[in-house]
Amino acid sequence: MNSNQCFFAVDLGATSGRTIVGTLCDNKIKLEELTRFPNHLIQTGGHFYWDIYALYFEMIKGLKVAACRQLNITSIGIDTWGVDFVCVGEDGALLRNPLSYRDPHTFGMMEKYFEQVVPKEKVYKATGIQFMNFNSLFQLYAMLQANNSALVNAEKILFVPDALSYMLTGEEVCEYTIASTSQMLNPITKDLDLMLLKSLGLDREKFGKMVFPGYKIGTLTPEVQKMTGLGAVPVIAVAGHDTGSAVAAVPAANEHFAYLSSGTWSLMGIETKDAIINDLSYERNFTNEGGVEGTTRFLKNICGMWLLERCRKEWGDEAPADYGELIAQAMKVKPFESLINPDDAMFANPANMQDAIREYCRKTGQHVPEGYAEICRCIFESLALRYRQVFGYLKEMASFSIDTLHIIGGGSRNAYLNQFTANSTGVTVLAGPQECTALGNIMLQAKSAGVVNDIFEMRKIIADSIDLKRFDPQDKAEWDAAYEKYLKVTAE
Repeated sequence: MNSNQCFFAVDLGATSGRTIVGTLCDNKIKLEELTRFPNHLIQTGGHFYWDIYALYFEMIKGLKVAACRQLNITSIGIDTWGVDFVCVGEDGALLRNPLSYRDPHTFGMMEKYFEQVVPKEKVYKATGIQFMNFNSLFQLYAMLQANNSALVNAEKILFVPDALSYMLTGEEVCEYTIASTSQMLNPITKDLDLMLLKSLGLDREKFGKMVFPGYKIGTLTPEVQKMTGLGAVPVIAVAGHDTGSAVAAVPAANEHFAYLSSGTWSLMGIETKDAIINDLSYERNFTNEGGVEGTTRFLKNICGMWLLERCRKEWGDEAPADYGELIAQAMKVKPFESLINPDDAMFANPANMQDAIREYCRKTGQHVPEGYAEICRCIFESLALRYRQVFGYLKEMASFSIDTLHIIGGGSRNAYLNQFTANSTGVTVLAGPQECTALGNIMLQAKSAGVVNDIFEMRKIIADSIDLKRFDPQDKAEWDAAYEKYLKVTAE
């Protein structure tokens, strides 16, 4: 591998973004963060928007840094959060900043769409995507209902990573993994579903051509080259959905694994050759999102550390600011006294998270947790038990045995929760890497450049470049009893 060969990743989340370079040398990968910046929501006119021009500005800024340091950039890849999109006019200009999935304009629109346009079960059979009111399908329906002028005048509709690559290259594409988050992509045909598009009064030409991870979108325009000081660097379609890039970086040795992308939200799933769309997956609201090399990411969204993040804000100075000290205090509390279903609707966005947890325990006849230590322990144990429940669903629906659970993302550093998860699920947990999204983005660029051959070579390089932490199951009887209690409590 050429030690001077660098790959430039733009990794955008819903609250912040980064530009990162990855260098491959001696079958190992090294990351370096160039810039970090906030991703602000703009509230105006009763709506919430993303500032697409600010994100573009930050991309250019990162590319300028790379040029100033005379880095030999082989290619550029962009990944972002899912579902949101930009309308482009007939003259090629962006028509207003894109609405955010957090905008309330979709409230009630999913139910209205099912009632008046296409029934719920028919939508699931066509897409295999779990139902969330902010999915692109329902955003577009809400915009139609409001006679949104950007949509009315749109020549093209581009998902956010595709819009940013368009701003760099002038080329309009529809990347497969990001399109799969929309609830408009058919995983069998691997293209947008014509029946659903027709239900919105849209035709296929409104969207760019479907491309898959590894596709060369184009090169930097002369304008961008002049601004940055770079040459005609290729822009590669990576897994445009950040979770798609993250799962590509799971350092698994074979197919017999499940993954848990752990952060504010948790995503637990498996990689399959084909989509799993049946009565059971519909009933359990599992999703089938596009993966790399033609795979499907069969997964379920689970509430993650959102519960604890909210509580820590509410505790303020009452609880230890040091995370390790907070957890140490929680581990002194009697186990399994209070359990909740982290995915209960009452925890979605309560006025006070502590009060919501206490109310849930009160209503289910349990010990009502008092103080930060008891609440923290309640959250950790409940998450681990919820992971066990979803892991059990995956084992039931997978066509192969699942021998290992890989925990990736920021939550992979949480040793206590990792051990709880191993105890609860009864399988070995391998934790890491934390920087999975950027690693997946960069390794997919490396694959496109011919530096690596396939996903398992990518994963071996990542595994050889990081320190994986192993957690083996313990205390089986105690956790089995706790799970029985969890099932009773959450069934009420």
